[in-house]
Amino acid sequence: MNKRDFLAVEDWSFAEIEALLALAARVKRGEVLGGLERKVLAMVFLDPSLRTRTSFETGMFLHGGHAVVLEPGKGSWVLETEDGVVMDGDTVEHVTEAARVLGRYADAVAVRSFPRGGDWATARQDAVLQQFARHCEKPVINLESSRRHPCQELADAFTLREKLGETRGKKFVLTWAWHPKALPTAVPVSAALAAVRMGMDLTIAAPEGCDLDPEDVRRIGELSTEAGSAAPAFVHDQAAALAGADAVYAKSWGPVSIYGQAETQRTWFDRYRDWRLTADLMATTRDGRGIAMHCLPVRRNVEIDDAVLDGPQSVVVDEAENRLHVQRALLLTMIGSTR
Repeated sequence: MNKRDFLAVEDWSFAEIEALLALAARVKRGEVLGGLERKVLAMVFLDPSLRTRTSFETGMFLHGGHAVVLEPGKGSWVLETEDGVVMDGDTVEHVTEAARVLGRYADAVAVRSFPRGGDWATARQDAVLQQFARHCEKPVINLESSRRHPCQELADAFTLREKLGETRGKKFVLTWAWHPKALPTAVPVSAALAAVRMGMDLTIAAPEGCDLDPEDVRRIGELSTEAGSAAPAFVHDQAAALAGADAVYAKSWGPVSIYGQAETQRTWFDRYRDWRLTADLMATTRDGRGIAMHCLPVRRNVEIDDAVLDGPQSVVVDEAENRLHVQRALLLTMIGSTR
């Protein structure tokens, strides 16, 4: 049986993503009804969720389908995710059987699994997601992993087009923000990929040493070339980066070079607590009207100030709403039909 997974947006062609975004616009306008009758989506959350879970459940309901939510360790068995392990400990079900069984019950399986492993070389492999994709006979959807958050990426691209109109040649700034703990790189990388896919000129502003995965940086550059946008710029001056920006995406991430080194991370982070998105910084965007973006959840007055989040430039709630519409389009494309 041939199947098509959705593990990363860049696995799909520009034309396919454009078709998804066009369908999402139709869905949002209320032009598409039904299409998922008698379809089942099984979602496996190894990590918490508010928007992802709610938007996918809602999307399935709105089009006549059904969503099943599993939280291993909370009502379903704790999953063993290591291959070749002797399972004489606390885990009683291996991800291999879980993926195979869910593929017999559901039309698609969606998985959220944040980084696991004490070093980046291990965590970056996205082993749990890849195991589901390998063993499940039905399409697998990535609900966020160590490396990618493709559904958020779709919503970001949709929101940029919705708010800015023509995006080509406009300035998109991804700015690092302080956070009390090191976060995964999936969202910032996906946001950068969304921007360059839309033909925007990307600037990544982060403190010196706040590195992303080199392969992901290379992929961002390759995609910008494919889209015909300018080569990404990497700078260490937040204020200079935001000047003249059309869109500003604030997001924290932990440098991959010190991944898993808790004490080193804490010391590094403490040096940059002043990196947050403020009203003064937003005033320096293009005509003082650049939009402020974030995937949510957001730590108020830590990553972004109240004045920005509650102000006219904030599109974070619209961005979250658009998760629903792009995911409805995705489900209709992968396992449903449009009429």
